[in-house]
Amino acid sequence: MATLLYIESSPRKARSKSIAAARAFLEVYKASHPNDRVVTLDLWDKKLPEFDGFTIDAKYQVLHGQGFSPEQQQAWQAVVDLCDEFKAADKYVLSLPMWNFGIPYKLKHYIDVIAQPGQTFSYDPATGYSGLVTGKPMTVIYARGGAYSSDDMKGIDFQKGYLDFLLGFLGFKDFHSVLVEPTLAAPEDVRKSESDAIAQARKLAETF
Repeated sequence: MATLLYIESSPRKARSKSIAAARAFLEVYKASHPNDRVVTLDLWDKKLPEFDGFTIDAKYQVLHGQGFSPEQQQAWQAVVDLCDEFKAADKYVLSLPMWNFGIPYKLKHYIDVIAQPGQTFSYDPATGYSGLVTGKPMTVIYARGGAYSSDDMKGIDFQKGYLDFLLGFLGFKDFHSVLVEPTLAAPEDVRKSESDAIAQARKLAETF
């Protein structure tokens, strides 16, 4: 039995295009993988640890191979707990809208907590950085008001471009992208984009 972690980062819920495609994915996935477990992490309901001074200091203690003060230990344990929750999954689905050409601040907060040395990546002076979350598939479902897939628009896409880099940095190699764009176009174009994305999501889910 595998565990799939679904990370949801839009607050719009029933009005969200990224969530609609993700729910279509999960519906087919559950039917195709009846023995698997699906865990939903709604970042708008999740209380995330603050990445405050004690946490930052603890991170550098880890990087320098040094011990913690009691306050640093407590702050770092909250990070480790969240990383453990993330790493416990065998497969991942992430849905997100584009906000200000990038990602929602709730998702950025989550990433800033889990992207940590010794947890999701390592560093060696001889070989550089290595991702520690390896051998696990990831599907990312994006919604964005404009069409950013063209060469003319890719330069201002700090949503997919950032996540492609970040996921690779953490060790993901097998990841798939589903795009719902442009969501601010004419209604018939939006319906087609959403329908195409849902069809792609359903197809991916069958063998994910």
